[in-house]
Amino acid sequence: MHRTWKFTLDLLVWSLAGYVAFVVRLENLRGGDAAALLGYLGAGLAVKAAVIAGAGFARQHWPRVGLRDLRQLARGVALGTAAMLALALLLPQVPDTVPLLDGLLALLGLGGLRALARLRAEERTRPATSPARRILVAGAGEAGSIVVREMQRHPSQGMLPVGFVDDDPHKQGSVHCGVPVLGTVEQLAAVAERAGAAELIIAMPSADGHQIRRVVNQARAAGLAHRIIPGMYELLSGEVTIAQIRDVNLEDVLRRKPVRLNVEEISSYLQGSTVMVTGAGGSIGSEIVRQIVHFQPRRVILFGRGENSIFSIQQELNRLWPDIDHVEIIGDVRHATHLRTVFERFRPDVVIHAAAHKHVPLMEDSPSEALYNNVLGTRTVVSLALEYGVKRFVNISTDKAVRPTSVMGSTKRLAEMVVACAAQHAGPDQAFVSVRFGNVLGSRGSVVPTFMAQIRAGGPVTVTHPDMTRYFMLIPEAARLVLEAAGLAQNGRVYVLKMGAPVRIVDLANDVIRLSGAKGIDVVFSGIRPGEKLTEELLTNEESLEATTNGEIFVVKPNDPAPDFMTSQLKRFEELARNEEYGPLRQMMRDLIPESLMQIHAEPTTA
Repeated sequence: MHRTWKFTLDLLVWSLAGYVAFVVRLENLRGGDAAALLGYLGAGLAVKAAVIAGAGFARQHWPRVGLRDLRQLARGVALGTAAMLALALLLPQVPDTVPLLDGLLALLGLGGLRALARLRAEERTRPATSPARRILVAGAGEAGSIVVREMQRHPSQGMLPVGFVDDDPHKQGSVHCGVPVLGTVEQLAAVAERAGAAELIIAMPSADGHQIRRVVNQARAAGLAHRIIPGMYELLSGEVTIAQIRDVNLEDVLRRKPVRLNVEEISSYLQGSTVMVTGAGGSIGSEIVRQIVHFQPRRVILFGRGENSIFSIQQELNRLWPDIDHVEIIGDVRHATHLRTVFERFRPDVVIHAAAHKHVPLMEDSPSEALYNNVLGTRTVVSLALEYGVKRFVNISTDKAVRPTSVMGSTKRLAEMVVACAAQHAGPDQAFVSVRFGNVLGSRGSVVPTFMAQIRAGGPVTVTHPDMTRYFMLIPEAARLVLEAAGLAQNGRVYVLKMGAPVRIVDLANDVIRLSGAKGIDVVFSGIRPGEKLTEELLTNEESLEATTNGEIFVVKPNDPAPDFMTSQLKRFEELARNEEYGPLRQMMRDLIPESLMQIHAEPTTA
């Protein structure tokens, strides 16, 4: 409906409310009352027109009106009622109760107009022929209620909510959005049969993986198709739509409780700052960018080697965050001259260093490249950050840096040492830290996409060893904790993220097979690859954890590197890498990392 028509209807209804209020209050109009009525209606017309225009009533989309729109309506009517009360003081023949009754009738009338428009829109979109699928919703909380309202609002989607299941005993038998709570999750099979349900939608965004797995198992046992709304990390907008309902995936059954962030602490250093992210096109780097823009930085510098991945995150920012100033730079952290021009031009306040080679078997075959990128590249970025007065520098490390058995892990441990050296030269308003965490579920080259590719190819799914375990966390969780650690800003520290219990890879493989719905896919064991550990650790024997203000983050004070580490020792590393002297290169890594368990090979290994 055009805004002019909506304005006219609102003004007509509100003016009619004034007339009815006057007639109801005085019952019988006498000669003098008619003059007072005309004066009240005439003056009220101007007041009400001004309120309707100023409060934006005509901008409301009536077919999708909600509680926020009604609150806006109530505030506008209250303002108009106050003005009409003041007007009544100037018109002695108008009783004070008339404006109050006028406001009440106006609220009912204007709200009724909108409710009628929404009702007509919903009736118009109702499918004419095919019957709607009968849907149960797991979780009768806020998210579940939003899902039900969405289904009721969009009947054209062919989804009819018939009941909730929820384990809260206080909700049993209650009704939410006109839909009853019919039982608990354990009673799902009986509830589904009684309600004639064909599908279950899991609306539990804050539930952990154990709870999601339990609901999924109950749905399978009941023979119900099942889908899910995203978890808290994906629901950044705070809204749920039918389009967001998707199949259950592995990230859902591995969910941990959402991390509570100190938003004020993060905002204090990101808001209004120029933030540079190296490796910004990678899985972790791009997610860090997505998290940063929520805190309204002055500018974000996306620095990375892969033009396709940088282009992808650039287009996403253009689409979703058009008001955020962002600059994309294709470059390599090993190229000091180019990197210096970037620092000189943009003068970043915060640098998050996510650029790295991370694949363990590949780096066993290319130790010189691992050293150039992970160690010498970090030295270049750190040195420029010191020179240009960067306030916060965060190096993203890995649990593979602890008692490393691989080239990749060793280079990441050396990168931590580079950052620790920089911290020794930092100014009083600077902080150089590293953040250490385990495997990130779903990141490029990680185990789950590999398993899915093997399943699509018909199997088998390969696991290196039946007892191999790894720590896992989700990409958004890792990115947010990196930002939180940067907010803690204890110079020279290594932050260790709480990873929960390690997961057996063979169990992970079986979960992926089951969730994919594939049949007849076997799991086979291929043997541990060069550089791999059976289990990962988050601390060396010499390190101890200290608590921080965030229960999900612990802090370690690392041992200080040797005084000549950044000069003669890194120079020697560079010479060995340039000459491709793999044996001496590995030996030097072992010598500098006392807890190293890496094997010494003179030549590259073959995975």
